[in-house]
Amino acid sequence: MATLRAALFDLDGTLIDTEAQYTEFWGGMGRMFRPDVPDLEKKIKGTTLTQIFDGYFPDPQVQADITARLDAFEQQMQFLFVAGAEAFVDDLRRHGVLCAVVTSSNQKKMESMMRKLPQFAGMFDRIFTSEMFKASKPDPDCYLMAARTLGVEVGECVVFEDAFTGLEAAQRAEMFTVGLTTNNPRQAIEDKCQCVADDFTRLSHDAVVRLLNGDVLHETI
Repeated sequence: MATLRAALFDLDGTLIDTEAQYTEFWGGMGRMFRPDVPDLEKKIKGTTLTQIFDGYFPDPQVQADITARLDAFEQQMQFLFVAGAEAFVDDLRRHGVLCAVVTSSNQKKMESMMRKLPQFAGMFDRIFTSEMFKASKPDPDCYLMAARTLGVEVGECVVFEDAFTGLEAAQRAEMFTVGLTTNNPRQAIEDKCQCVADDFTRLSHDAVVRLLNGDVLHETI
């Protein structure tokens, strides 16, 4: 019987409902600085700020301008938990499961968020940000490093993700993956994970253990 020892969560669009706000911001940056790249806001989903700059905004002056705009934007953002997230994390931890955030966001963004959600840090055993990884999603390094740091095996982890890059990273890490439909329709992600969930309201420690042990695969919950 497989053991659940660690739950690894993406942040934006998985734990925190920020995707619509970031879509609006990056859509504006695309129209302002890269009108030649249609739907840039969709192309950058799940990537780090460094990856966005390297791929689309190589001009240092433009990078500085966007950074200042992004800092101001994040200062006034709303950070709301995806439905059921807080209760689910609490249930996991009460059962002795290690809980960690594995995000492409940087430490500066996390500090801004935690000023508005001061309870967030206490919910998790570790928070891994983009500065800590050798390679970013869809590379599996972030999830493999998280498992090593927590002292658990790959087969003892469950990953919760919403973005294509994150789902690919989790699958390449060979970890059981729950895909959230908070950012993409279920039809777009159901072949990229072992289970699809609309949010966390129907998830529990016991339900995830059953999934991990193969009771139901490709279930929608």
